[in-house]
Amino acid sequence: MSKKTPQRRLLDRRILRQALVDSWTKLNPVRQARNPVMFTVFVGALLTTGLGLRSLLSPGDESPPFILGISAWLWLTVLFANSAEALAEGRGKSQAESLRSAKRDVAAKRLAEPRYGAAWSLAPAPTLRKGDVVLVEAGEVVPADGEVLEGIASVNESAITGESAPVVREAGGDRSSVTGGTTVLSDWLVVRVSVNPGEAFLDRMISLVEGARRQKTPNEIALDILLAGMTIIFLLVCATLLPFSIYSVRAAGVGQPVTVTVLAALLVCLIPTTIGGLLSAIGIAGIDRMIQANVIATSGRAVEAAGDVDVLLLDKTGTITLGNRQATGFIAAADVRPEQVADAAQLASLADETPEGRSIVVLAKEAYGLRGRAIHELNASFIPFSAHTRLSGVDFNGRQIRKGAVDAVRRFVEGQGGIVPRQLEDLASGIAKQGATPLLVAENQRVLGVIQLSDIVKGGIKERFLELRRMGITTVMITGDNPLTAAAIAAEAGVDDFLAEATPEAKLSKIREYQSQGRLVAMTGDGTNDSPALAQADVAVAMNSGTQAAKEAGNMVDLDSNPTKLIEIVEIGKQLLMTRGALTTFSLANDVAKYFAIIPAAFATTYPVLNRLNVMHLATPASAILSAVIFNALIIVLLVPLALRGVRYRAVGAARLLRDNLLVFGLGGLLVPFIGIKLIDLALVGLGLV
Repeated sequence: MSKKTPQRRLLDRRILRQALVDSWTKLNPVRQARNPVMFTVFVGALLTTGLGLRSLLSPGDESPPFILGISAWLWLTVLFANSAEALAEGRGKSQAESLRSAKRDVAAKRLAEPRYGAAWSLAPAPTLRKGDVVLVEAGEVVPADGEVLEGIASVNESAITGESAPVVREAGGDRSSVTGGTTVLSDWLVVRVSVNPGEAFLDRMISLVEGARRQKTPNEIALDILLAGMTIIFLLVCATLLPFSIYSVRAAGVGQPVTVTVLAALLVCLIPTTIGGLLSAIGIAGIDRMIQANVIATSGRAVEAAGDVDVLLLDKTGTITLGNRQATGFIAAADVRPEQVADAAQLASLADETPEGRSIVVLAKEAYGLRGRAIHELNASFIPFSAHTRLSGVDFNGRQIRKGAVDAVRRFVEGQGGIVPRQLEDLASGIAKQGATPLLVAENQRVLGVIQLSDIVKGGIKERFLELRRMGITTVMITGDNPLTAAAIAAEAGVDDFLAEATPEAKLSKIREYQSQGRLVAMTGDGTNDSPALAQADVAVAMNSGTQAAKEAGNMVDLDSNPTKLIEIVEIGKQLLMTRGALTTFSLANDVAKYFAIIPAAFATTYPVLNRLNVMHLATPASAILSAVIFNALIIVLLVPLALRGVRYRAVGAARLLRDNLLVFGLGGLLVPFIGIKLIDLALVGLGLV
């Protein structure tokens, strides 16, 4: 993938400095309350700070350094979690800077009438309203998002996409949308403004990249509820332990009750602080990875939905195939030589400017050496190709040569009093069944032969579809081809299903059919006729080169206008879910190890028998508690790069993914705390801090 929006190192120094500042501003209790887990740690830090200050003024059973040490590391735990979120936000903000630089206030030529040549007056771009019509000429900046009403021009969109190669924008069709901030390089365009100030595509991009309007996804909300529930349960447990400990000491007449400081430390180590501190950063980083892929997701829900997609609807042309059919052979009628067919086909294609027509000229030249033509000296009359007639040709010296679709050439030949031989009809049908496109070549009333056009399937696409199948994703090819051609291409590409002769209604119906089965559907589109299906799809990727209607219907916009990007989008979405699942597994597993460290130490003075559970042989109860709290804070810092970068994506099934998660992050979550807490304990003892 080429470099698009600015991509910085994972921990850029400038972003890191700003994140450290932002981590302090995020200490606002209102902000902290949005995350129940970290809010609990925040309250615990406040409580232990108060206890530490009181112990300095009025010494009690616990030493002030121990209480203040616990308090300091609880504050660091909160700050580390804030820094993780700030780092994720900072990377998005750094990318928004280049987008903001493309936003310039320019003087627009507002037209009195919606036509080229009408009188115009200068107006500042911010004053333009939806429905205004402006003229943009060569060298001028497009003042606002809009639709081309008239004209055709080359436009530099590098300010938006990062690509230096200009693109063509023209009235009508699927390439009529222009974006404010881009530059017209040649000719002129009459543009109708499609947005009001502050609603432009660039404004939405900046807002979304900065994460200002990020909403939590359903899965993230569900995980938040789970974490909040666990926090409440452990809070109730710890709250009942104090009176129970006091009662036990009084009843036995020996020992000391557990202290509030120890209970605060116990609570923080029991609740899933690791995933609680990283959850927000994981979600923001997922959107950031979309930006790096040059895709603007209009919501975090779209990114997550991409990870849950199990049906992909992909256009055939340009996605599964190279996009332009190429001439691959000339097949002659019974009494005609192949070079005659090639000669006539080349003559009939000289006025055909389509990629297919040019490929016929090239193939005739390469296969039969048919080069320089002096047709202009013969006063030839050319018939250019048109979508209406579906043929092209040339008339000269009494010869009427035509090349085109089977039914179009049949009408021409029958109009001349001829017929299409049954042999060629069968041959054309056979070519269509193989997934190729047949064209007939005729001279006057006689059919000379058939041209075979082949839609070339992209190299490696079959392997990509195989990966998707292993992930449990069904691939569906959408094409306007007839069912026979579609079936052949589908078989060659390796898709699971196809939709031939696709209409807007057929696409919409197909999506609803899959959704009625409880499946999540993704598709791409660029035209107004794709809008209904895009609006219905769970993940709808609109091409930036497409119409405004398509971009408004989708929940993602691909700035590269590359239909194959849909596969990459699904991979990024799955990476987000895999990262969240992996770190949740690690967090819950490492809590188990912390139980063995802190519970025996916390209640050693109340129940000496619990010392038998000190399997790590930690030096003292104070050392065990402080070591667990320190590890609890440091592990967040160590996992921040993984949360931002994401776990490595692999195309594997759910069962294997669960197994690998349990082995790597589950087992790792159990072992790492044992090692880490023991090393911290040794360091504290060695430094004489406990």
